[in-house]
This record gives sequence, C-alpha cells and structure tokens, in this order.
Amino acid sequence: AEEAGDAMSKYLLEKLKMKENNWLGIWKANPDLFFVNSEDLVIPSVGILVEVTWKPPQSSSSQIKASVSVVEPFASNIANMPRELVDNILEELDHCVPLLEIYPVEGQDNTVFEIAQALDIVRFFYDFIWRDWDADESCETYAALVEERIKLWCDIQNGTIPAPLGHRFKKHLEKYKILRLELIQYQSNIEEEPTEEEVVECWKKYYELVMLCGLLKIWEDLRLRAHGPLTPRILRRRKGYRDDRKTVTHTVAKTMTAEMIKNFSLDAPLQHHENLNVALESCYSGDTVVIFPGEYKAVNLSMLTEDITIKGTGKPEETRIVSEPTHDTFVISKAQDIKLMHLTLVQQGTVDGIVVVESGHMTITNCVLKCEGTGVCVLTGASLTVTDSEITGAQGAGVELYPGSTALLEGNKIHHCNNTRASETSPRSLGGINIKVVPVPKLKMKNNHIFSNRGHGVTILQPTEIPASAEGVGELTASGDAEETLSKLMQDLRLEKNTNRLDDVKDIAVVHS
Repeated sequence: AEEAGDAMSKYLLEKLKMKENNWLGIWKANPDLFFVNSEDLVIPSVGILVEVTWKPPQSSSSQIKASVSVVEPFASNIANMPRELVDNILEELDHCVPLLEIYPVEGQDNTVFEIAQALDIVRFFYDFIWRDWDADESCETYAALVEERIKLWCDIQNGTIPAPLGHRFKKHLEKYKILRLELIQYQSNIEEEPTEEEVVECWKKYYELVMLCGLLKIWEDLRLRAHGPLTPRILRRRKGYRDDRKTVTHTVAKTMTAEMIKNFSLDAPLQHHENLNVALESCYSGDTVVIFPGEYKAVNLSMLTEDITIKGTGKPEETRIVSEPTHDTFVISKAQDIKLMHLTLVQQGTVDGIVVVESGHMTITNCVLKCEGTGVCVLTGASLTVTDSEITGAQGAGVELYPGSTALLEGNKIHHCNNTRASETSPRSLGGINIKVVPVPKLKMKNNHIFSNRGHGVTILQPTEIPASAEGVGELTASGDAEETLSKLMQDLRLEKNTNRLDDVKDIAVVHS
C-alpha cells in the first residue's frame, strides 16, 4: 500500500514525457478558491480553459503539478466570472495547479488522448480504490484488497448490485471523505491546549469516522455484499402496556375538525397529533394510531416495538406514508403483534426492505406497498400475514422469507418486482416471492395474483450443499426429479398452487445457490 502513490506517479510521468509541446485542458478548481459561500453553488467545480505546460518534478515524492496559463479568449463555466479574479488566484498559486484537476480538451493529438485516459485511471484509483487507512495494510494482502474493490465497482456498474445499494455505498464513501476533511480542519483550528469541549468534539468526529470506516470495510467483504451493511441505528426499549392497562387512540391530521372524530366512542381517550412521528413515540402497547388522508413521514416507523395498530381512515391511496430518502430503513418491526391497515407506503431513497419484520408478528391488511429497494423481508423466527394488499416495484423479490420464518399471504397482488439488470439465469432473477429453505420457512398462499415480475413467480432458493441435519429438504438435490422436488417443497411449504394465479416466466422454480 505504501508504494501505491509512487506507482501512480510513475504511471502518469511515463505518459506525460511523451508530450513535449503544450496542450489545452479545463482546470476544474475548487469553488472555495473563488467564492466566499461556495455551499450555495450547485456546481461541483469552477472550470477555466487553460494552456498546460508540464515539467518533470524535482523529486519523485512531490505531488505532480502542471504550469497553466489562461487561454485567450477567456472561457469559464461560470457566467461573468471576473478575469482579474482568475489571474490573481493563479498568481497566488504561482500558476501551478494539481495535474489531477486538469481535464484535457478533446480533439487534440493521440498523445494528449492517452494522457487524458491516464488521468482518468489515476482519478478512479484515488476516488474509488484508495482508502486513507490503506497505509496500515500489509503488502501481502493489499493486492487482493484492490481486486475486491475493483470487483465491487464492477458489480455496481453492471447491475449485479442493485442501483439503490450501489448508491448507498457511494454515499457512505463520500460521507467518509467529507467527515475526514472536517476532522482535519477542526484539529488544525485548535490553538495550543484544546479545551474539554474541543476534545469531546474531536472524539465524536473521530468515532463517527471509525464507524463509517467499518461499514466500508464490510462492503469490501464479498460474502456480505448481497444486501450491504446497515447503518448503525438506535434500538428502542419496549414500553409495553400502561400500568392501568388503558389504551389510547392517537389521531394524526394536519387539521382536525369535529366532523372527523364523530365516529369515535365518546368515552375513548383521544390524543391528537399533527406529526405522525410524535404519535408513534407516544404509543404504548394496545394503542391505535388513526391517520387521516394526507402525506406523512415518520422516522419512528423504523423503530416499532409496541403492539399497536396503525391504520388509515379512507382508501389506501388517500393516506400515504413516504420514507426519508436520507435513511437506510423505512418500516422495521420488533413488536410481538403489530398491524398496518388501509395505508400506502412509498419507499424513496431507502434501499432495505420497505417492511422488515425482525421478530414477532406483523399483519398488513388492505395496503399498497410501492417499493424502491427490497420488498417485504421476514427474518428468521419472525412471522407475517398479508391480506388484500399490493406489493410492487421492488428491486429484489416482492416478499423475501428467511430460513425459519412464517408467512400467510392471501388475496394479494405482487407485480413488477426484481427489475434489476441481471441475466435471466442469475439467482438474482427471483421474481415475486423468494424463499430460503434451510430450515424451511412456513408459508401458506391463497388467492394471490403474482404477475409481470422479472423472473419466476415463486423462487425457492435451495443451497447446492444441504446439511444432513436440515429437515424436510435433505432429499431435494440438484439431481432429483424436478416435479418431485417441487411437489415435496410445495407440501412442506403448504403452497396451494391451484388457488393462486402465477403469470410469470415460470410460476414456481427451484434455484440452487
């Protein structure tokens, strides 16, 4: 790792030596050089057309820079950029700027084209491959680490990793770089002995940096790449029932009128909230949250621990709950028994399951789930009941059952899921429902319509090597008869195929992972 910088410099120098004459390029400078409040700008850099003169560096360890001069007529991507300001800044920089900030103009000779390619490769290395902690890696393992990072980038580019997951990784990487620069800047501004407040603030920034570093390292582990690491989240302690066992109905609406509550019981305790987040935070087990038509957001949906009912008052499309794009999660439940009714959940930006049942039981009735990341996930030991609902748009399967989970699906529509760019034979083309069968989940399906998914209606994901101790699937090997395999699995899973309508490429398929 400690040789990487020298290797990149040597590679660039070999290309630069091929060009003796000057050449044209765009200097993409940091806006902070030109503007006092660059945060208000929507452009990532200030572009200036320059003529580039390169001279060999005095030492191999120094950063490669190029001598530049402004080309006539003056040209910039910023309208009305003062020419005098650019001249003054270049004068301060002694007309030398980092070579990686220069982008050769197209239409010059082949040598300049090769320089442009070399600059792109080196930028890619520092933007995506190099990490600040790499200097601590041993020479024996660093080459393998670079290969894993290149593989990760390729998987994101070709769609093997769904686009939202790739976006999450890039967001974490960019956030790490920004936080590291903030920490360095904060430390440099401390004069003499730091105060207690400054020490605490440094520690907080450093701790967050370490957490992000850990997440990025997990991404680089090929075995943990399928879903990507979760951002650490705060786990909420379960409050349970009130001491007097009384329950409260929480109403949520932007504006409340007497007409809206006329159907509630006169002796029912009511609490009104304009904010769904506050309503969820106020709940104890046994409470009901009644949401009137409108569009809402609530971070607390990702920390459901109480046995409550959350329901809309009108048709599902009239009450919309939209996810926060900046969060990894949307709806996560660890409650023993929770119900969602008459709602539309719209996933925007989050990439984990639109609904994740981590433990306990969740019932979803007459809801519309518009996914953007993964669909509904039921983790090991958890259970789910979905009736008269619609699940659509998931990047993966509409419903994903982990080993040892339980699910009852009745009267639902699951469609237009798993629209990722992967080959038809890929295990990722899982379609409507994905079942991981060691140990066998308990699934009962009745009167569902599964259609227009990229892949199969129901995919049974079976390991190629099945442990001898795995009950119910030990005899289902790749060499077994396909019909017997399906028949046995359908019997174990209680799939009532004749009452469900599956219109995808293949209604039920066994995929060996």
